[in-house]
Amino acid sequence: QVQLVESGGGLVQAGGSLRLSCAASGRTFSNYAMGWFRQAPGKEREFVAAISWSGSTYYADSVKGRFTISRDNAKNTVYLQMNSLKPEDTAVYYCAADRTGLRLRLVYEYDYWGQGTQVTVSS
Repeated sequence: QVQLVESGGGLVQAGGSLRLSCAASGRTFSNYAMGWFRQAPGKEREFVAAISWSGSTYYADSVKGRFTISRDNAKNTVYLQMNSLKPEDTAVYYCAADRTGLRLRLVYEYDYWGQGTQVTVSS
């Protein structure tokens, strides 16, 4: 089992920045690929960014150039730095862990999920 706890969400004005953190406990964190997803009201959960166990990164087109995913295996933590935020970035953001490291853009590939943290971007 892997337990994931997100933090760092909040209310920010358009153009601002936030950094989300996801602390993992349980099995060896470095063996897992990690992803960030988000879900806005009335919409399906969508891929935001992912990082493999080796550090390769992947981004949704909508956030490329604005968001950066990183991981600190010593701290069992994955981060999502979000810059130039837009109102359409408003959603609950979820952290997830995947054992296989394949098809990291797909929701159903992930084995463990956090409870989510709310990000609200005002215009």
